[in-house]
Amino acid sequence: MAEIHPFRGVRYDQSLVNDLSAVICPPYDIITPQMEQELYLKSEYNFVRLESGRELPPDTITDNKYARSAATLEQWLNRGILKVDEAPAIYLHDHYFTYQGRKYKRRGIVARVKLEEWDKMVVRPHEGTLAEPKNNRLSLLWALQANTSPILALFEDQGHQVSSLLAAQEPKQPLINLSSVSGESHNVWAITEPEVINQIRTSLSHQPLYIADGHHRYESALTYQRERRVCSPSVSGNETFNFVMMTLVDFSDPGLIILPPHRLIRGMSKLTLDGLMARLRSLFEVVELPLSMPDVWQQVDDLLTGMKSGETNRVGLVLFGLAAERLFVLRLRDLATVTQMMPYFHGDLYKRLDISIVDHIILEKLLELSSDKEGAMLGYSYDRQEAVNRVLQGEYQLAFLLRPVQGDVIKAVADAGDRLPRKSTYFYPKVPAGLVFSRLV
Repeated sequence: MAEIHPFRGVRYDQSLVNDLSAVICPPYDIITPQMEQELYLKSEYNFVRLESGRELPPDTITDNKYARSAATLEQWLNRGILKVDEAPAIYLHDHYFTYQGRKYKRRGIVARVKLEEWDKMVVRPHEGTLAEPKNNRLSLLWALQANTSPILALFEDQGHQVSSLLAAQEPKQPLINLSSVSGESHNVWAITEPEVINQIRTSLSHQPLYIADGHHRYESALTYQRERRVCSPSVSGNETFNFVMMTLVDFSDPGLIILPPHRLIRGMSKLTLDGLMARLRSLFEVVELPLSMPDVWQQVDDLLTGMKSGETNRVGLVLFGLAAERLFVLRLRDLATVTQMMPYFHGDLYKRLDISIVDHIILEKLLELSSDKEGAMLGYSYDRQEAVNRVLQGEYQLAFLLRPVQGDVIKAVADAGDRLPRKSTYFYPKVPAGLVFSRLV
């Protein structure tokens, strides 16, 4: 099944760049224009210059952000700002963070993983993708010949074999000990002992890996591999372009936090909004929940986490901009009726999920939100209070608050060869770019 390899990681030389908190950055897909500007100003060596360089007005096909990133990489390597580790390693990464006032640690192992086509079911996706982000990553791969940020993938640590091997590394001095990066901290160790590496590889070799975050990066890596093979006179299968960098996390890791991307809608006509409640009531029982209730937010949290209701037919909560003093809890009247309205090629589990019902039934059928309008009319928020506030402030007309998709559901959907709708999960926090990365040369 999955083929795991060590690699000679590229890292900042901490004797020249001693404040790593000023140089690591988020992965490209969450870097906003404002964040990009802040990162550029933070340090002349901030990793954003490689991970997601800025576009400039005079850019051309040959002189663009990808070419500048490639030139910066070579410059930093030549000046020793970045150095290549001498021994191939699998890297142990402990990511410390706080969520809702509670402290967590997410443990991952950073390695090269052999690329496999989706139909082999060795690496399994759980979400759909878009073309533009894939083109972005593919252009960067050709320019840099490097994986600048790792794909987050999940595995099952059966018998706790991997966790036992990793725990034995903790007494050693970490390569990186980084604190206070937006309230987050990182410890990174290099595992170079061949015996330990082989034990980790063997423990993971009999099972599939599940893409959690980084579907676009994986599909770009597959395309890059195909294109490189066409350009190569002979291919052995061991070339670096046959691999991609991943951070692998156990499904049962206590620091694996999955947030729901709540749906936000704007641009709807008054006629559409006025008729929405009647259309909802044809498929759902609708229960009002006044925002003025003293314990309303506790009830909301209980409903969204499923701690209290235990219901399987409740879909979510919706807030109307025209009735913003109330939330409306939706409960399906008849699951069979709704599943018949879904695309036929999806499985039964997919058709029962909140996210699928909201996207296919409410957004597509009831609101007639077509894919060509999504960019302008559909937004996302990973915090229910923020989602509500954006409706109350008039930025959006509707908010659909959803329960998070659990890890076992992600695994089951992927095992069935199905894919959830785009933006179904948000793994918090994102794995940063710039701690260690993999060159494909």
